[in-house]
Amino acid sequence: MAYNFDEIINRENSGSLKYDIRKQKFGKEDVIPMWVADMDFRTPDFIVDALKQCAEKDIFGYFLFPDSYYKSIINWVKRHHQWEIQKDWISYCPGVVPALSLAVLAYTQPGDKIIVQPPVYHPFFFVIKDNKRQVVENPLLLKNGRFYMDFNDLEPKLIDAKMLFLSNPHNPGGMVWKKEELMQLAELCLKYNVLLISDEIHADLVFKPNKFIPVASLSSEIANNTVSFIAPSKTFNMAGLSSSSVIISNKSLKARFDETLHTIHVGLGNSFGIAATEAAYNHGDTWINELLDYISSNIDFVENYLKKHVPQIKMIRPEGTYLIWLDCRDLNLSDDELNRFFIEKANLGLNEGRTFGTGGNGFMRMNVACPKSIIEKALLNLKEAIANI
Repeated sequence: MAYNFDEIINRENSGSLKYDIRKQKFGKEDVIPMWVADMDFRTPDFIVDALKQCAEKDIFGYFLFPDSYYKSIINWVKRHHQWEIQKDWISYCPGVVPALSLAVLAYTQPGDKIIVQPPVYHPFFFVIKDNKRQVVENPLLLKNGRFYMDFNDLEPKLIDAKMLFLSNPHNPGGMVWKKEELMQLAELCLKYNVLLISDEIHADLVFKPNKFIPVASLSSEIANNTVSFIAPSKTFNMAGLSSSSVIISNKSLKARFDETLHTIHVGLGNSFGIAATEAAYNHGDTWINELLDYISSNIDFVENYLKKHVPQIKMIRPEGTYLIWLDCRDLNLSDDELNRFFIEKANLGLNEGRTFGTGGNGFMRMNVACPKSIIEKALLNLKEAIANI
């Protein structure tokens, strides 16, 4: 392999959110942090080299987005997802969560209803509530170890909604939505004139035989009612460089988004994030192939270990992402007790399931984008903690 994913990198006292707020978040500094969605793997060399070259410039003034930046995005999306996009569909944004907030501001009014499908990425709720809109939940159905959309529950809620947030691939459940699922969702949104906002930040992190499908690629009519967000941040471990892309083929929707973006003046970008994005999309093919193999192996290890040693906790096997949704309901602990158990008994810092909304009670989210040796230690801790309940 070209990349060493077994390397242990000391991230303590580096300004890392994942490591350096453990005392604040978990009440102790020595928990193994497996929560926030960044990776413990070294950012690939081709990105670091691009940043070094950028740093050698003598002046860091205002800059223009080069054509090569747009071409890198267009070529990556076509090569990996078979979706042909155009330069004038792409807007820069400093992150997917800011882009979600901008979409809310651009396309809805205070008091409008926005649908989410919990359990789901918790900033979906924050973005809606912080902008004085109403959250409407369309809870997912958990059947035989996989989540499914509840279209019977959804359709009546679309009647007076303005927007729907889709997590594709799904965080935290790890589903890579099938074409039939996406078609049914998108056609219902068209039927009721509900704008579909698709968070596709985990699009590259999909395990065979699953196949990611950009919802806007399904048809021109669906694309006309869809705003899509992508970013290299999860794929290449560069979230701190604050760079994402908003893809909108509908000229009117694109103009409204860009107007809102310009109103709050966050669309100028930064030269380091742009250089890193271009390098990632131009040179990242080998990286993503090896990364997926390694993470898939980690997921296999967790699944087999739990079945053998900790059968009380069941893993919802992800079809995509490096996040594992752990079903801990057989432990018969309240959410407070469950969180304390993981922190105080297993010495693990995970995300509490309840923060992901309806359907999250009794679950925990584990990030396995780390060296296997860390996972081995974490699971041994969990096994010993379970034995002492």
